[in-house]
Amino acid sequence: MTPSTPPAPARRSDATRLAILDAARERFAADGYERATIRAIARHANIDPSMVMRYYGNKEGLFAAAVAIDLELPDPATLPRDEAGRALVTHFLDMWEENEVLTALLRVGVTNQAGAERMRGIFTDQLLPLALRVCPDPEQAPARAALVSSQLLGLALTRYVLRLPPAVALDTEEAVAWLAPTVQRYLTAPHPAA
Repeated sequence: MTPSTPPAPARRSDATRLAILDAARERFAADGYERATIRAIARHANIDPSMVMRYYGNKEGLFAAAVAIDLELPDPATLPRDEAGRALVTHFLDMWEENEVLTALLRVGVTNQAGAERMRGIFTDQLLPLALRVCPDPEQAPARAALVSSQLLGLALTRYVLRLPPAVALDTEEAVAWLAPTVQRYLTAPHPAA
């Protein structure tokens, strides 16, 4: 019987980083940015607080790493223009149902400037290209993407953060049926002043 060898330092380091990020996402989602502390996150990850500082420097660095997210939006080049609203709403609901990072980001985004900036960056970098591809006038894409965001984030706030019973009670198909036509209109309808 050969003695077991200890894990390689790189693997141990990766596991520690992952444990810290998982704990940070849970604490930021549950407590918000201001109340989540390095000590609480370290306790949640079962590690010493100095390890959090070693890997992420400070709370801001940890938050940035914890909420780094690719929305994995449908490829605008393959998305039929008249199905963009339904595809986006369905995609976002699926993501919110499975991803506490988005909930953490939303909670922190409404209470903290760094969180708000992070959220703006994610939506600008990832949602705006889709709006540019499907809207009738590229100059209107930023406003249209902002309107889409208002619908998606509004539902997320009421369903996953505030947990308003009627919003929580909507099944996914019903939520898509309500929101998809509005999101589609924001993306592709003629400008109301036209």
